[in-house]
Amino acid sequence: MKIKALLLLLGITLSHLVGYAQKKEFKFGKIAPEDFAAKAPGADTAASAVKLFDVGNCYFEIGPGGFVYIFEKHVRYKVLNKNGYDLANYKIGLRGTGSSKEVLLNMDAATYNMVDGKMVASKLTKDAKFTEELTKAFTYKKFTLPNVKEGSIIEYKYTIRSPFIFNLRGWSFQSGVPTIYTEYNVKIPEFLIYKTNFSGYMQVKQTKHEDVNATYGSSSSTAKYDQYVLENVPALKNEAYLTTIDDYIPSVDFELQATRFPGEMYKDFSSTWPKIIAELKDDENIGGFVNKNSYAKSVLPGILKGEQDTLTMATLIFNYVKNNLKWNDEYSFYTSATNPKTIFEKKSGNAADINLSLLSLLNEAKIQAYAVLLSTRDNGMHPGYPIISKFNNVIVCIVVNNKNVLLDATDKDIPVGLIGYDNLNHTGFAIDIKNGVGAWIATEPTLPSEKIFNYTLALDKENKLKGKLSQYSRGYSALNLRDKYRTTNNETEFLKNYKKDKTGLELKNYKIDNLDNLDELLTESMDVEIDDNVEEAGNLVYFTPLLYERTKENLFKHEQRVFPVDFAYPFKENYRITVTFPEDYEIDKLPKSMAYKLPDNKGSFSISFVAEGKTLLVKSIIDLPKSVYEPDEYFDLKELFKAVVEKQAEQIVFKKKS
Repeated sequence: MKIKALLLLLGITLSHLVGYAQKKEFKFGKIAPEDFAAKAPGADTAASAVKLFDVGNCYFEIGPGGFVYIFEKHVRYKVLNKNGYDLANYKIGLRGTGSSKEVLLNMDAATYNMVDGKMVASKLTKDAKFTEELTKAFTYKKFTLPNVKEGSIIEYKYTIRSPFIFNLRGWSFQSGVPTIYTEYNVKIPEFLIYKTNFSGYMQVKQTKHEDVNATYGSSSSTAKYDQYVLENVPALKNEAYLTTIDDYIPSVDFELQATRFPGEMYKDFSSTWPKIIAELKDDENIGGFVNKNSYAKSVLPGILKGEQDTLTMATLIFNYVKNNLKWNDEYSFYTSATNPKTIFEKKSGNAADINLSLLSLLNEAKIQAYAVLLSTRDNGMHPGYPIISKFNNVIVCIVVNNKNVLLDATDKDIPVGLIGYDNLNHTGFAIDIKNGVGAWIATEPTLPSEKIFNYTLALDKENKLKGKLSQYSRGYSALNLRDKYRTTNNETEFLKNYKKDKTGLELKNYKIDNLDNLDELLTESMDVEIDDNVEEAGNLVYFTPLLYERTKENLFKHEQRVFPVDFAYPFKENYRITVTFPEDYEIDKLPKSMAYKLPDNKGSFSISFVAEGKTLLVKSIIDLPKSVYEPDEYFDLKELFKAVVEKQAEQIVFKKKS
C-alpha cells in the first residue's frame, strides 16, 4: 500500500500542530506556551498523551578498548488524561557485565505544570531512581516523575555509553501515542561500515546524508552523518493476530558490516550470506560445538541399537535429547559451552545448547541435518538480507525422503515435525555447517492444528443437559493442552481451571488418553451435567447449542487493516452436538444452516441444524488452512468471523405441549 493511502487510512489529522514540528527547538526545560495547548488530533482524540518531540543522537568516541558509541535521547510529552500517568514511569535498559557494559552517563527529567498562570517544574528526586537486575547481563534503570496530572508536560533526557558497537541502538519513529516530530541523528566514523535496516509500514525520511569533520582521540577524521525524520505520526494501534507489533513500527537499526582502519586490511564481518556462514562455521559456540563428536560417538550405539531407518533413527536421537536436557527458557543460536558433553553433564541449557547438541548427534549418525537460524515471533521478522543480529534462536531440520522435517527439542511434548509456537515466524535460514552453505527454508506447519468437540446429551424436563463430552486435539491444540495439564499441580486443579469459565458445568469420570504418545490424537472424555444454559419463558424453551465453544467476539473490528493477519499456524475447529429432548417438547424455531467460503478456498465456516424426531444434531466447522492472510484478504476474513459470531449465537426454540 502506498504511503499516502496508508496515512489517509490511519487518519492523520495533525496539521494544526505542524507549526510546532517546524520550530525544532529541543532545549531541556525550555517549555513553550503551545506545549501546554497541544491536543490530540482527530483520529487520536482518545489518546492519553501527545509526544511533542522525540530526538536521538548516536555518535562515536574512543574508549580504553577502542571505539564506543554514545547514545542520547530527549523526549517530551503532553499528558492529556489519567491514562497518560504511566508516562511518569520511565525505564532504560543497559546491557553487559563487568568492564564490558553499557553505562548511563546522565539523566535529566522533570514534570511541568501551570499553577496560577506560572509554570512550576518538579524535577526528578534521588529517591525516585531504582535499579532492577533482570539478568546478570541486563539491567533496568527506573525513574518516577512527581506531580504528573492531566495537562502536565513531562520530559526525559539521558545519555548512554556503549561498547557494543556491532549493533548500534536503533530508533522507533512511532509509539502508542501520536507524535508530532521524531528525529534520529547518526554519525559513523569513516573506519566503520554499517548496514542500515528499515522496517515498518511508513516511510522514514532521510533528510541528511553527508560527510562531516570528526575527531577521535587526538586524530582528525571524517564521519558519515545521517539524519532520519518523521512528522505527524499517528498513535500505533495494536491489532489481533500479529507476530509482534514491532514488525510494523517504522524504525531503523544498524549492524556492523566491516572495518577499514588505516594500515590494516579491510575486515568483512557480514556483507554476504557466505561470509556470515563462514563466520558461524568457525565459531566455537556454533560450528565448533557441533563438530565436537566425542560425546555423540560414545552414546549413539546405545540410542540407535542397530536401527537403520532414517526417520526412526532421528526420532530415537530426538527423544534422547528431549529426555536428557531441560530448556532454561532462553533463546539463543550460540551455545553456552563449547562441547555437547558439557551440556549433557549440566542436563540443561538454552535453545542452542539443546538443538545444536541434537544436530551433533544427528551428524554423527550420518543423517542429513542442518541448523536453522530463526527470529522468534516476539523478536520480529527477519528482513531477509544478510544481517546476523536479527536472528535469536536455532532449531534443526533433517531431510527424509527429500522432504524437510523440522525438529525442536526444547519441549518434551513437541513431536517430530513440530516446533515451538514462538518459533513460528514462517521462514528460517538453514545452514549446512559441515559444507558451509545455507538457504532460506519454509518453517510453516504442514498440518492444521485441530480441535474437535463431540457432545452427546439428553435434555430433561428441568432443562438440564446430561451426557458425555469427548474432545480431540492434534497439532498445536494438543501441545497447548499437554502444557496446561503438565504444568498444573494435579488433575483436580486442572479440572477446576477447565470449569472456571463454563457456567453450570459439572463433570466426572474425566479421562485423558495419549498424553505421552505424541503421534496420536490427544483424547479427553468425561461425563457431564450442564445447568443454567437453557432458558424458559412461558411455554417456550431457548437453547444455544454451541454451549461453551462458540466464538463470542469478532476480534477483527477495523474497517480496513494495513497489517497481515498472522495466526501462526493453520487451524480447524469442529463442533458436533447431538441432543435428545423430551416427548412433550417440539421444535418451534430451528436456525437455518449456512456455509461461508473465502475466495479461492482460503477458508470456510459452515454450520448445520438438523432435527429428526426427538433428536437434534448441530455441526459447526471453522477451517482456516493458511497461517497468514494479507491485508487485501482482511475484509473477507472479517466477514467470515462476523458470520461465525452471529450464527453460533443463534438459539433453538422448543415449545412445550400444553
